[in-house]
Formats: sequence, structure tokens, C-alpha cells
Amino acid sequence: MPIDTEFESIVQTNVPLAPRTWLGLGGPAEYFAEPTSIDELVSLVARCHAEGIATRLMGGGSNLLVREQGVAGMVISLAHSAFAATTVDGSRLKVGGGASLAHVINEAVRAGLAGLEPLVGIPGTVGGAMHGNAGSRGGDVGQWAVEATVLTRSGEVAERKRDELVFAYRESSLDELAILDVTFDLESEDAEQLTKRMQKQWIVKKSGQPMTHQRTACLFKNPRGMSASMLIEQAGLAGLKVEGAELSSRHSNFVVVSDEATPAHVLKLIDQIRSRVAERLGVELETQLEIW
Repeated sequence: MPIDTEFESIVQTNVPLAPRTWLGLGGPAEYFAEPTSIDELVSLVARCHAEGIATRLMGGGSNLLVREQGVAGMVISLAHSAFAATTVDGSRLKVGGGASLAHVINEAVRAGLAGLEPLVGIPGTVGGAMHGNAGSRGGDVGQWAVEATVLTRSGEVAERKRDELVFAYRESSLDELAILDVTFDLESEDAEQLTKRMQKQWIVKKSGQPMTHQRTACLFKNPRGMSASMLIEQAGLAGLKVEGAELSSRHSNFVVVSDEATPAHVLKLIDQIRSRVAERLGVELETQLEIW
């Protein structure tokens, strides 16, 4: 039985992915699913694994570039509210992997729990943030995580305790298909003071990033002890443009795309930056943008 027949209530075929990404570029997914419960998700992933159908998880789409030809196999979104529950128990905050990171930060601050507020302004979901250990100068998300529930690519649910969680700069040991939920152990603080601090951090962060109405994404990880943006500028690449894709005038590590842009323009821009920075400064830049 075809998978889109057995799971017809949650699976669609040939679904455009561009509208689901911040860059708004790229082709369709062969299959696209939005499960409405963990049970549905587990059943779907197990079926895909049994039939050899490749599966990918799509979060908020803030750091994703889809190629023009689209994606073969199954793309799964955890956008349903079943994957976004948030509960507070003392200093612990348990959140669904599909929850918006911005929403979770606000919930923590409202509850007088400090630790996550330096991440304000970082887009995407909690699952995506955990997978890539999202962070800022004030810290990263992984330092507060004490346990996580994950779903493997074969459809098995597993618990990961603190001693099993390993975090490094923009990466983590959580490389399973999906992060179903995460528990953070935060610090109690006055909610009003937390709110003021978060607002100040948001203003500072936004002042140095592209405008919110622009279609944009961050391109490279910062090499250890260095700034990717500064390296790009030192290589003489500030404002570099490849047809419909160009570097932001406000932050050289962000690409901004126009209505005429294609995925190929962004990929060519990335290649030019990497080769020139390596040639002129001897530094190999690693992409932070995920490319499908």
C-alpha cells in the first residue's frame, strides 16, 4: 500500500517547500507530512524506515536552503501543537521540540527562570536549536539542558540524560531524526528584571542583523576564536552579490535574497566566499546554513 494512502490524513505529495523556509527558495518534497501526535509520528517514521524511504525533519526553516530540484523521500514537520507543549515545574522547564524558541524564551522569562534569554532573536524551533546548539555571546542552549526525548530514524523513542548529552560550538550529540522534548534546568530570578534584560538584548541583536522584512539566512559558523563576518570583510567581500543573492550591508555573514534569486545563486555566493576567504586568509569556513 502506498505510504500516502495509508497515511492520507497527514501525508501529501509534491509539496512546495520554498514557502516554508525563510529564504523562500527551492523545489518540492516528494512526500510531506504533518503528524498530529507522537504516535502518528512514530508509526510514519517506522513505516518509512521499513520501506527504505529517506526521512528529513523540517523545523522553522530559518537556516535551510532547498535546492531547485527539491527533496526525495519524506519531509516531516512538527508544526502541530502536539509537539509544542510547555510546562514549568520549579526551576525546570519542559518543552516540545516543535515549539518556537522565541515562545519558550518568553515562557521562561514570564515564569522568572533565567538562562535562555541571551538566545532572544534566534529563530527556529527548540529541536533545531538543540540539534545545532544555538547560542550567542551570552551562552548556548545546550548548557541548560538536562534531558531530552528523541526519535531515531528507525522509529524508536529514546531518553537521553544529561551525562549522555554532549554540546560543542553549533553542534551536539543529538543527531537523531527528531527531538521530541527537552527539559531545561534554569535559575530563578525576578521576572520583571529578566524581561528588561531580554528586551535590551533583543534591541542590540536586531540592530546588527538584516531587516525583519528581508528574506535572509546566516551562512557560516564562526571559526574558533574568529568572526565569520569579519573574515568575509577582511577578504574584501563585503556586499558581494551573485545575481539575486547578496551579502547584507548590516551583517556580512547573512545572505539576503531578492524575488529573482534561485538556490543556485545562493550556492554560488557561498562557494565564492569560501574559496576567497581560504585563498586570502587561509581559513576554511564551514556552512551554518543547512542545504537539502
